Amino acid sequence: MPARVLSRQPRATAAGLSGLLVLALVSSGLPLALAAAEPMAIPLAQPPGAEAIQGSGPTPPASRDPARGLVAPGGATRAIRPAPLQEDAYILGAGDGLAVKFLGGDTRNPLSGPVEILSDGTVSLPLLGSVRLHGLTLSQATLWLEGLYRRQLLRPELQLTLTRPRPLRVALVGQVERPGIYTLTSSETSNTEARVTISGLPTLVDAIQKAGGITQEADLRQVLLRRRLPGEAVAYRRTRVNLLALVQDGDQVQNPLLFDGDTIRIEKATEPVIEATELAATTLAPRQITVNVVGEVERPGPVPLPANTPLVQAVMAAGGTKSWRANISRVQLVRINRNGSVTRLAYALDLDAPASDNRNPPLRDRDTVVVGRSSFAKLSDAITAVGTPLTGLTNVLTLLQLTRNNNN
Repeated sequence: MPARVLSRQPRATAAGLSGLLVLALVSSGLPLALAAAEPMAIPLAQPPGAEAIQGSGPTPPASRDPARGLVAPGGATRAIRPAPLQEDAYILGAGDGLAVKFLGGDTRNPLSGPVEILSDGTVSLPLLGSVRLHGLTLSQATLWLEGLYRRQLLRPELQLTLTRPRPLRVALVGQVERPGIYTLTSSETSNTEARVTISGLPTLVDAIQKAGGITQEADLRQVLLRRRLPGEAVAYRRTRVNLLALVQDGDQVQNPLLFDGDTIRIEKATEPVIEATELAATTLAPRQITVNVVGEVERPGPVPLPANTPLVQAVMAAGGTKSWRANISRVQLVRINRNGSVTRLAYALDLDAPASDNRNPPLRDRDTVVVGRSSFAKLSDAITAVGTPLTGLTNVLTLLQLTRNNNN
């Protein structure tokens, strides 16, 4: 019986293999903690069309989804804390310039060289032809190409680097002076009135400046940033940014770098913005506005002013009111809204009033300030209008009398 037990072959179980692995690591001098370490999850998104060559490339392992956590191939999720915006990976797209370098062997490998992602999202590579890389990160694209080259090469290890990033196209909507789609590069000077100079990677503040700055009704506490996630499936990540903390406390985490395809939405504040005067002196506000001041002022016409200039200062910039002709108890502010409607409000001109919506409102670009005539000015103008024709008639009679005397 004991001989029969000794002659039995050991069964290769999972626990036995794990024990042998631990024993081998200990005997080799490696730390024992490596044996229990969890395998690193390397994100890999399989591009469309890979079904035709299924089995030739690597199987996508677990990938990290910032919105849901760690997503396994079977769809299971494990909750993790969402990564900050600064930790988002760059997503490849049309116009990116890349460099492919095969590691090991001859440094002048003919397979290495620069490539560019075309408008259809593909690159042309030796031995492979057209390969779609749009929507992948650099690490995902590297693993994807290594899997494809494994069918052709014995050592397909390669390094994929970004040599020339494409211009970023971002959309700004909501409470900005000029909503729309803007193109941002790492070095440019816009031709707009704001004259924004961008040096380095574009940020959220750079995009707002290029759009002319924020309006007076912008809610900076809840700025929505929507960003596309890696992969061919269209999915987005939405994050709230507090730009007011950036202005007041210098929290630069609230000024993230922008990615191509980002959408920035600045909502309208539900309550009056009490920081409007403070924000007027920041880089988020427009640098200059133009206000038309007409009526009983010394220099009527368009007046260039700093952003959010109060009503009183605009009148003073036009030379002030005329001494007895201006009706300072009822100065009208005419404003054309975005929907085409016109708002007309009246204020008493008080030189001692601080900036406020009720007594001395901040002005916007293309506002019109009308300083009307006082009662004395209206009466004087009426008398002048009535007396002018009589004066003209008297002059004609005098001319006729002089002519008659000369003829005599």
